Amino acid sequence: MANAIAHSLFTDFDISLFKTGKHFRLYEKFGAHQLTVDGVEGMYFAVFAPSASSVSVIGNFNYWNGDEHKLHVRWDSSGIWEGFLPGVQHGELYKYRILSDHFDGHKDKADPFAFFAEQSPKTSSISWELGYEWNDLDWMQKRPQHQALDQPFSVYEMHLGSWKRKEQTNDPLSYIELAEDLTAYLEEMGYTHVEFLPITEFPYDMSWGYQVTGYFAPTSRYGSPQEFMYLVDRLHQAGIGVILDWVPAHFPSDDHGLYRFDGSCVYEHPDIRKGYHPDWKSYIFNFERAEVRSFLISSACFWMDKYHIDALRVDAVSSMIYLDYSREQGEWEPNENGGNEYLAAIHFLQELNATVYKDFDGIQMIAEESTAFAGVSHPTDTGGLGFGMKWMMGWMHDTLRFFGKEPVHRQHHQDDISFSLVYAFTENFMLPLSHDEVVHGKGSIMGRMPGDEWQRFANLRVLYSLMFMHPGTKLNFMGNDFGQYKEWNVTQSLDWHLTQYPLHKGLQTCFKGLNELYKKELGLHQLQFSPEGFEWIDHSDSQNSVIAFLRKAQNENDTLLIVFNLTPVPRDGYRIGVPHKGIWSIIFNSDDSVYHGSGYPIEDSLESEHKELHAKPYSVVVNLAPLSCLVYKRSSK
Repeated sequence: MANAIAHSLFTDFDISLFKTGKHFRLYEKFGAHQLTVDGVEGMYFAVFAPSASSVSVIGNFNYWNGDEHKLHVRWDSSGIWEGFLPGVQHGELYKYRILSDHFDGHKDKADPFAFFAEQSPKTSSISWELGYEWNDLDWMQKRPQHQALDQPFSVYEMHLGSWKRKEQTNDPLSYIELAEDLTAYLEEMGYTHVEFLPITEFPYDMSWGYQVTGYFAPTSRYGSPQEFMYLVDRLHQAGIGVILDWVPAHFPSDDHGLYRFDGSCVYEHPDIRKGYHPDWKSYIFNFERAEVRSFLISSACFWMDKYHIDALRVDAVSSMIYLDYSREQGEWEPNENGGNEYLAAIHFLQELNATVYKDFDGIQMIAEESTAFAGVSHPTDTGGLGFGMKWMMGWMHDTLRFFGKEPVHRQHHQDDISFSLVYAFTENFMLPLSHDEVVHGKGSIMGRMPGDEWQRFANLRVLYSLMFMHPGTKLNFMGNDFGQYKEWNVTQSLDWHLTQYPLHKGLQTCFKGLNELYKKELGLHQLQFSPEGFEWIDHSDSQNSVIAFLRKAQNENDTLLIVFNLTPVPRDGYRIGVPHKGIWSIIFNSDDSVYHGSGYPIEDSLESEHKELHAKPYSVVVNLAPLSCLVYKRSSK
């Protein structure tokens, strides 16, 4: 028997922070770290297993023999096992063999703090160092400006493994290959950001990454940690921000993972009413445990620190903050105030957001939260959760429901697209048409559009135009921007061949035009979270299915007049009230022939007349193309 050499990276202060839930750089202490001790090179290991009776490091270097390399438990009741193994090098496979009174025998567990892991279905951790020479200094210095809330956010949400696959083998592209192909595509299309579905290591492909076993490791499916860094680096050099989908709500029951890590509930809550998720059959983190809060906040900090990640989209926030989420009467217990809020989870999210915003300049935190919980994107010092943005799920549901109706019926449902403006400024909203809307039998976004082929594409151009004209930031899932016909399939590439056909190419060109318009026009982003940036002209003409509104910036010369005709019937001589005298010039027309629209003749400029309408002192007369969005900009007083 050869125990590990006693050695520690933990100070008494580290232990104090860890035990009080205030240590947010645990990845510098736990896991595997290459060191030289007394002139001998090797690997230091540390793991949290408070109910273990013995912990060994097993791997290729000791023939997976649990009698070798036993770690030492710390004297301070912290539950940490640690030790130095001479001769263990970078790139070794390893696990922790844990003996516990709670186990029948032992369990071999992957390292919760591993920086790298074997490719699924294999489950070992890999000792790895994270050295990398970054070339994104310009982006990082300017990030606070790029990612301010008055700047455009047009997010391309994607799943790395099914974006584009190799024709001969159907293998996904690697991080290195994506660094070239994906960066070029995002630049060409004019996106400001890309959001990756979870790349934190996960065992089951069909979970899309939402059942995480490695909170500090990018999945090895597409390459090494340094190769993922290279992908982020290349995107930053192209001026594109990187958002990670991050899952602090729950984790799976895989035997090598966090579940019953040392035989006891180390990471999950021991009360099944708080510790088990009935929808996903997964386990919920114990937000009441200080060490778990340190673990999760350290994970968030890790991606921003070591991988220069610009934002986290936090998954399933609603499931975290409500005790009765997906539970029937009797399956949950009210909080100390008699309510259904999970106060410990709320406090965790507040501390998470306060920490990362303080420690990393220019980052953003984005919540997927689908309820009317107040203050998701409000500051923590006023009682909010402290996120920078929140997904606007209500807008998504209402808009897709409206556009799924035949135009002849839309006159009875115009409230579906105007109601979102009632509450649009209660939060900093991001408008999502995400992966969740193109799976589980829902079909593609294109597949929901009514009418003949031309009308379906025209409807989709108008839907995307409404998204870009509506206040808030934007998110669209891959394939939406060129009119993917089929529902998303995680095992297949997008149907890129469709972009050779005029209607699909026209839609893609339209989306590119919307991205450029959103970035260029201050009226579309400078006040995107402020009621001063939006003004209705008219949303009452349901008989003609026409709506009109203004988008505004700090300078009134940046005001935009936006008109939607939501049926395929052209409307000539349509009069609309405007606030100012002068010329309004067309800057966007979703029906333009360059987008494979009808090219219906419209005026390039409109001169306002002193005829009051819609409570405005002036008005203009416009020809409305069929199924169109027209955007005019005031060009003179």
